[in-house]
Amino acid sequence: QVQLVESGGGLVQAGGSLRLSCAASGRTFSDYAMAWFRQAPGKEREFAAAITRSGGRTYYTDSVKGRFTISRDNAKNTVYLQMNSLKPEDTAVYYCAAHVDRGSYNRRSSYDNGYWGQGTQVTVSS
Repeated sequence: QVQLVESGGGLVQAGGSLRLSCAASGRTFSDYAMAWFRQAPGKEREFAAAITRSGGRTYYTDSVKGRFTISRDNAKNTVYLQMNSLKPEDTAVYYCAAHVDRGSYNRRSSYDNGYWGQGTQVTVSS
């Protein structure tokens, strides 16, 4: 069993930055690729970024490329999402997820048998 807790969300002005953290419990954190998803009001949850077990490769949805950076520190059982040049359309609840399925990192269904955090709210004002 893996438990995930997100933190670092808040209110920020357009053009500003935030760093989200996801703290994981358990000794098997390094066994999982990790991802960030986000869900805006009235919209479906969508993929934002993913990182492989060792942090060697990263993946991003087109709308955040060049602005967001996902990273991990396996010694601290933590994954991060550095968000720069934030836009109002980035406003959403951001969720951390652990990948255990064989599916592609950018598909929500690939995390159906994985683990999810409770989410942290990010609000970007214009």
